[in-house]
Order: sequence, then C-alpha cells, then structure tokens
Amino acid sequence: MLSALQTRAWTLAEFDRLPDDGNKYELVDGALFVTPTPSPAHERLAVELHGLLASYVRTNGLGDLYTPRAAIRALGSEVEPDLMVRHTPDVIPETWLEMPVPTLVVEILSRTTRARDEEQKRDWYLRIGVAEYWMVDRWSRCFHVVRHGHADQVVDEVHDWHPQGATTPLRIDVRAYFVATLGAA
Repeated sequence: MLSALQTRAWTLAEFDRLPDDGNKYELVDGALFVTPTPSPAHERLAVELHGLLASYVRTNGLGDLYTPRAAIRALGSEVEPDLMVRHTPDVIPETWLEMPVPTLVVEILSRTTRARDEEQKRDWYLRIGVAEYWMVDRWSRCFHVVRHGHADQVVDEVHDWHPQGATTPLRIDVRAYFVATLGAA
C-alpha cells in the first residue's frame, strides 16, 4: 500500500511546483500521492470501459468522457481519475478548478492505489458532490458503486447507470466486461 510521501499537509501551491517528470501526482486533503505506471490489465480495463461509456455519454448529451491527465481540482485537492464524465460548460474554462463537478468518476483499483481509492478519494468524491463513483476491482471481478445518499453496492452481474438527463440506462454486463478484458476467470 502506498502512503502519503510526507506526514505534513501539502498545499496546492506546493503541488503546482512539482516537476513535470512523467509521474502522476495527486493531492487529497493535504496528502500527496505518487502513482506508478499502470499495469497492462489496468489499462485494458480502462480502455474497454471507455468504449462502453463513450457512445452512451455522447448519445445522451451527458457531456464529455475524460481520461487521465484531466483533473478534478476542488477543496485544496487535485486528482486524475481513470475515467470521468463531466457536463460540458458553455465556455470551456482555462483551469480545472473552473470545471463542473463530474457526474461519474471511475477508478480502476490496483494493489498500490486500492486503499486511497477506497478511502481518501471515495470520501473526497462524495464531499465535492460527485453523483456516482465506481471502483473497478479486477481481483473480485466486480464494481463497487458509491452514490451520494445511498448504501455502497458491490455489483458482479449487471450494473445499470441511469444518470440525470439520460433517457435510458446504460446496462453493463459486469461479468462479460471482465471476461472480454481479462479472459475467463
């Protein structure tokens, strides 16, 4: 498990001075995290899920589907989720701070990021108003679905995502998704 690099709280000003050295840095409630390069399985899961979400988001006018290097910046923190859906503002702002809160955030769990995704980032996403948060767990072959005001769910068969503004839900066969990306269990 990765932990914060230092025990003192980092600020966004310090975070902004970190080098552009190819590492993925995230700051959550003053804790600085460095994420290693993702595994091929991690990337395969993200690519497949991107394919499932892209046309649904576009067809339903839900905004844009973002991948890493796109950030969420709020409450003195900044993260780069694996995938997120955001409404498209009329005028695209210059900074991530000015972008609307995502309606969906997806993190593909890995051994090095699991604890932060399940704890610090989960709590932070709820605090900033993310409507739905999925943690994709390749070892259990399930989605952990977190929604503001609802009990967390573990979905290993079928997940229906029906965001506000969509005419029909996106139905994801979770079992088929994991078989298509990782092969039979």
